Amino acid sequence: MEIWQAVILGLVQGLTEFLPVSSSGHIAFFEGVFGISDSDIALFFMIILHLGTLVAVAIVFWRDILNLFKKPFKTLGYLVLATVPAVITGLLVKFFDLDDYLLNRQVMGLVLAAFFTVTATVLFVTEMVVKKRVNQLPLCFKTTLPMGFAQALAVLPGISRSGSTICAGTLAGCKSEEVASFSFLMSIPVILGSFVVELGSGLYSGEIQDSFTNTADGGLTLGISIALGFIISAIAGLFAIKVMLKVIKKANYKWFSLYLILLAVTCVILHFTLFNA
Repeated sequence: MEIWQAVILGLVQGLTEFLPVSSSGHIAFFEGVFGISDSDIALFFMIILHLGTLVAVAIVFWRDILNLFKKPFKTLGYLVLATVPAVITGLLVKFFDLDDYLLNRQVMGLVLAAFFTVTATVLFVTEMVVKKRVNQLPLCFKTTLPMGFAQALAVLPGISRSGSTICAGTLAGCKSEEVASFSFLMSIPVILGSFVVELGSGLYSGEIQDSFTNTADGGLTLGISIALGFIISAIAGLFAIKVMLKVIKKANYKWFSLYLILLAVTCVILHFTLFNA
């Protein structure tokens, strides 16, 4: 992986983690376009990209994070409840190596196209429904549970985590401002948990250490890539959060739907050309 590729991946991760277009799907798409595999991208680099987006959430929602630990801890309880489905699903995906099957270059283009289309459809339907009604429900079991199950489905590449949770909460009747803040708070335990698990696994297996030592320049290029990726993903994440907060208030998702449909068509074309060349 070259430094310029690291810069692009950092930008992609930061933007797509919070815009409703799927970060995992976009990272897989650009890996396919660049012709690089997971083995070419150091595990530690991808971990740091996620850490950058976590920093972005912490900067914007630091007051909400502190309020989680104030009595009566109701929002914290909802957050724990909404995180459980994603944890269970994530463990199952890791145990069965589902990503290895879905993101195999033999099928990756079609898989991404299918799931990008699903996300586009959900976004479009949500906008049509919400603009015909006024949501009044506060955060409660009725609104946070659907958001939790939606986040669990977002382990699939091309299914947007932010888009799924926001749409689920909105369709469940929750107020847009509460859906927005809770959706971003939901990303914290998922990103942090993934960071801890992958970091521990990488250190235990020696994969992280090897990524620095098994290079001609002693890990200098990787170090620069990690630093740039972290900074860019954090800055891009801040921008994406600000954009999404405005989008959610207006429930204006159709442009994201159109973008995802175009991207899905591109994936189909690349499946029969570049990805399987």
